[in-house]
Amino acid sequence: MAGSMMMKAHNNKACQGQLSSVFFGQTEINYAVNFCERKTLAIHVHPDGNVIVDAPIAATSQAIADKVKKKAPWIFKQQLKFASYPPALSQRQYVSGETHRYLGRQYRLKVTKGSNECVKLLHGHLLIETTDPENRLQVKTLLQHWIRLRARVVFLERYAVCVQQVTKLGINHHLGIQLRFMSKRWGSCTGRGNIILNPELVAAPKDCIDYVITHELCHLKERNHSPAFYKLLTSVMKDWELRRKRLNELVAVRFV
Repeated sequence: MAGSMMMKAHNNKACQGQLSSVFFGQTEINYAVNFCERKTLAIHVHPDGNVIVDAPIAATSQAIADKVKKKAPWIFKQQLKFASYPPALSQRQYVSGETHRYLGRQYRLKVTKGSNECVKLLHGHLLIETTDPENRLQVKTLLQHWIRLRARVVFLERYAVCVQQVTKLGINHHLGIQLRFMSKRWGSCTGRGNIILNPELVAAPKDCIDYVITHELCHLKERNHSPAFYKLLTSVMKDWELRRKRLNELVAVRFV
């Protein structure tokens, strides 16, 4: 990303919380400045994408803007990383009437008392039968177990498809997948090449699941979220941004 810088700021010496911005190429970076008793300038990117600058009291607006522009690639990288995280939602109550997704479709939870401990999809409902329907921890345990079982079946099916697709990129993987409930990620690729998927991803449509698996497979060749990584991902999945947007709009981590 290259280009000339344009800057707008209210004053050379600003009050705490001053809002300013710089242009890096065609992209505007908005940031808030907090002046405090410190010797160096620090830039923080929050999970919501906001950029906060902690600056020495003597720092000028121009010096701060220059620093933000210099750190622009890092700022964009952090914002993109946070944008890829699923949004955090309120905790489930695990009671009848709640809605849960499976492969993109919504199902209403129905908890009933019975002699069995089981979970079924039936007539648009997610039915949980248990000897103690008031025990929410038990309901949660049963549901998570069912999700893990269904996720393994679906993910292995989609993994086989995605592995075939990335062979054209010179990427080969034969280790299969591992499942792990995670609070901030749909998937990850370890340094040893293990692909780990969040079982809750089974709530998403299959094309979104394919996006996550392909994303992690591309990390076998490009380990970080560099421009080279996204170029690689785009070469095998041109609509990955639309799939990611749909994923984060439809489903989110709730169990952890």
